[in-house]
Amino acid sequence: MDITLEKASDTNASLKITLTPADYKPEVDKKLKDYGRKVQLKGFRPGHVPASLVQKMYGKSILVDEINSMLSKTVSDYIRENKLQVVGDPIPDRDSADAIDWDNQTDFAFSYTLGLASEFDIDFGDLPSVNQYEIQAGEAEIDSTIADLQERFHAHAHGEEVGDGDTIYGELKQTNGEFSAKTAFPMNQMAEDAKGQFVGKKKGEVVTFILEQAFPDEKSRANATGVKKEEAADLAGEFTFEIDDITRHEPAELNQEFFDKVLGVGAVENEEQFRTKVAEIIRSNYSRESDQLLRLDIEKTLIENTPILLPDEFLKNWLMEVNEGKFTPEQIEEQYDDFTKSVKLQLIKNKIADKADIKVDFEEVLNATRQMVREQFGFAGSEDEEMNKTIDRIARNYLMDEKNNGQNYTSTFNRVFDDKVIGYAKTQLTTVSQDITVDEFKALVENR
Repeated sequence: MDITLEKASDTNASLKITLTPADYKPEVDKKLKDYGRKVQLKGFRPGHVPASLVQKMYGKSILVDEINSMLSKTVSDYIRENKLQVVGDPIPDRDSADAIDWDNQTDFAFSYTLGLASEFDIDFGDLPSVNQYEIQAGEAEIDSTIADLQERFHAHAHGEEVGDGDTIYGELKQTNGEFSAKTAFPMNQMAEDAKGQFVGKKKGEVVTFILEQAFPDEKSRANATGVKKEEAADLAGEFTFEIDDITRHEPAELNQEFFDKVLGVGAVENEEQFRTKVAEIIRSNYSRESDQLLRLDIEKTLIENTPILLPDEFLKNWLMEVNEGKFTPEQIEEQYDDFTKSVKLQLIKNKIADKADIKVDFEEVLNATRQMVREQFGFAGSEDEEMNKTIDRIARNYLMDEKNNGQNYTSTFNRVFDDKVIGYAKTQLTTVSQDITVDEFKALVENR
């Protein structure tokens, strides 16, 4: 076998492979013998079909399959062993392949076009610093969060007059029909045009109204009348509603009972301590977003400060071919910049992993999957042995699911790999801690 790499430029090359009978004949002969032992042909006992007949019937197909298999492995091995920065897939010269005379040729020559990334290196010492944002909760953010918590842990109160957001209880009757029910009207589900008939009314008063005007859609009408959705469609016309009670949500008071409900019994003893805890919770809630923004900034810094040339024309043609007409040349051109950024970023991550000897083993992938299962089912931190066995079984089944051709394993592997590479880059880059308000942080995220 003869393999030659010819580089036309830093980003374009061709790989030429020449095969002689010594390369493929031993394996082809072996498979022909296997066929001869297994093939069943009328007039011959099993295993006694003449070799010449087996060769005539199956020789060409076995030869083609074996050479294609050899080529695939040879190209992959050559790229890996020579650490070529290949982008896209090697594209075979189909014209020369189609011209092969499989019946008479014994030597075969094949050619592949390769797209290469230019040589590059990463020196973390030359890269600019990145910001690690520390979100500081201001008074306005603390006040807003506490107000939301007061609404979430609201108390129920009874009112004397119907208000816009109240729920009113009473007896609903059809004026010219038999329908009657004790029910509740959530005012926030009522049509705006109809609310005026109820707002300001007191307990004991009777309101006459048109049901389908107050509750135009069938779902809200079903909730208001207490019947099934399909039955509510038939309820229409004039109804009366006698108000028996009026309830409303009132924000929880800032007292010990409220503090205990939110943070746990005895966690804080006064409002000042409560506000301090809320500020800590806000910072904690934004820590994941802050870490994600740092990750994006690290990736952005790596891409912008690592010059890499790509074989643009090769990649555009390859994208057209691999997507089989799903995109027009104009669409590929429009999305090409984003595509090349992802290609360069992956090349950079692979380079970092190679230099830092970063590897991912099966146990790391399995642990990441176990953690995903725990989070999805709410089993975080469980010490129950049977539960951990169940989590392990679910995780392994997910990774080994044959229905998606190993994609679950691949995607999880890639996620763990990315996390390790970015984690390493974080230790090599200079990070500058910067305090920032919640609003300023939100603005930064929107701009990203």
